[in-house]
Amino acid sequence: MSNTPESIVKHILTDLAPLKGVRVIAAMSGGVDSSVMAVLLKEAGLDVIGVFLNVWDYSRDEVNAHGSCCSLEDSYDARRVADHIGIPFYAMDMREEFRSNVIDPFIADYETGRTPNPCERCNRFVKFGALLDAADQLEAQYVATGHYVQRCDAADGIHLFKGNDNKKDQSYFLATTSRAQAERILFPVGSLEKDDTRTLARYFKLATAEKHESQDICFIPTGDRIAFLKREGATAGFKSGDIVDTDGNFLGKHQGIAHYTLGQRKGLGLPNGPWHVVALDGAIARVVVAHPEDAMIAEVDVGDLVWIRQPVQDEKITAKVRYQMQPAACSLHCDSDVIRLRFEQAQKPTAPGQVAAFYAGDELLGGGIVSRAR
Repeated sequence: MSNTPESIVKHILTDLAPLKGVRVIAAMSGGVDSSVMAVLLKEAGLDVIGVFLNVWDYSRDEVNAHGSCCSLEDSYDARRVADHIGIPFYAMDMREEFRSNVIDPFIADYETGRTPNPCERCNRFVKFGALLDAADQLEAQYVATGHYVQRCDAADGIHLFKGNDNKKDQSYFLATTSRAQAERILFPVGSLEKDDTRTLARYFKLATAEKHESQDICFIPTGDRIAFLKREGATAGFKSGDIVDTDGNFLGKHQGIAHYTLGQRKGLGLPNGPWHVVALDGAIARVVVAHPEDAMIAEVDVGDLVWIRQPVQDEKITAKVRYQMQPAACSLHCDSDVIRLRFEQAQKPTAPGQVAAFYAGDELLGGGIVSRAR
């Protein structure tokens, strides 16, 4: 694809042309990706309605929420873009749903020794759940997002693929999206490189063209997870206990398992290192560590499994059990309602609560939530 704005737009509009006149909800976060997504839909002739989800009360935080996802400033930016491109815009109050589906599980996981993935839960329960409900109310056929994921409609149904920009690919966070949800989601910027997205934002003179990306958890704009958990009353996660090796040998004391995540290697302050955290026991406030060569994992149990497309017999499968890893070759074995994932080569540790995403080449097949790793 040529990198001139005109040629990029022409290519995407050709793909969207069959949807001309179809009503779609544009999930506008106030960032550059969703802004470009919305303007591309508008240019393609779809009936676009912009929606912003207000999920957190930033007045509680004594910080400037600039750069955090879904802040009031982001809502203002999303509205400015909607006004600029000439589409109706609504802000939905989703704080109660966000609290019950994202915040409360986030706190509970850190108290019990799991490592939560709030972005996955937000996508699954809030963004797509709530927005598809809103789409039904507004008689819209689709919801569109700024995710870097590619959709392909074929005779046998929908297929999802990694985004073309490997550094921005977000398919991992959609691994627990149901097939029924995926069938109603559009990803207009999924084929773009991030630099091309910014080029289009400048081309369309969008207010968000130079806006920096959010890097922190949206409801912890300061990045201070420990302060947030303490403020929210996560007392069990801050009960002191022992740090031991896998043989039970005492190595030191800690001030709460909420300070740790599985796989963590920095900030342990233990002698004879390096060490990796390999287990967290919330019941007895114990942290278990091992040397790197003993911390590798070969098997992962995955529950809450969702398939966008089930693998066929003898199909080669890869999996990611952390966002920042390359998909690794594996085999899948069904045990009741739990899938046992076995890697061909040992991998760095992951944590219960994280997403396991399954791929066939670049195609996202589905995924679930890690319940155990060993």
